[in-house]
Amino acid sequence: MEYVEVEQARGMPGLRLVLTRDVPGPWGEAAKAFFQVKGLPFVAAAQIGGGANEALRAWTGQTSAPVAAWNDEPPVWALDDILFLAERLAPEPALIPGDPAERALLFGLAHEITGRDGLGWARRLCLFELNLGDRPAPDGPAGDLPRRYGWVPGAGPAARRRVIEVLGLLRDQLERQRERGSPWMVGERLSALDLIWAAFATMLAPFPHELCPMSEPMRALYDHRTPDVEAALDPLLLEHRERVYREHLTLPLDF
Repeated sequence: MEYVEVEQARGMPGLRLVLTRDVPGPWGEAAKAFFQVKGLPFVAAAQIGGGANEALRAWTGQTSAPVAAWNDEPPVWALDDILFLAERLAPEPALIPGDPAERALLFGLAHEITGRDGLGWARRLCLFELNLGDRPAPDGPAGDLPRRYGWVPGAGPAARRRVIEVLGLLRDQLERQRERGSPWMVGERLSALDLIWAAFATMLAPFPHELCPMSEPMRALYDHRTPDVEAALDPLLLEHRERVYREHLTLPLDF
């Protein structure tokens, strides 16, 4: 993917999306998917994982990615706000169900994946455990990300239980949908929840290198699964991820 610097993106019109460069970060991949499905082109600006990102802080008041900005409107960085922006700019195909009960289900399950103490959050803690073991986060920039996620020695087992819990929740939802005759996570058509799961599945089972050319150290982290997590990652979930990419997104991943 071609990137511009954040300072350059800040002065541009149109749609800009700040993404972590050279990393298939699940929050960023989900944001990209919203705009790709809707056919909305964007300029990608580079955030550096673990970097100071001072230009991004000056623009948005924070240093994380993804961030979406439309013309002169204030930039947004919560994933649901990015989704709302995508829906406003291109109402069709709608990624949020019109039915209120389905909408509530979508946002509830999406939070279980993307929110604090959700699947992505807990999986990050599991990956910190691989690097840190029973040690606290180191001082300085190397410890910034673990501290942001609340890493403390001994956090790994509870994080794994949370990963397993959410995977079971998503598997059960897919099974209920299959019984109703729908191949999608919510309702009768592709929704943001399908795209979110497809993006976050990379943290647990990345596509092979030719489809997801990440660095070997990152692949080793993302591809590490304890036996209990391996058992919870039902083939139905990975089949669904592959269907979403095959029918609605593009491979190889470009980041």
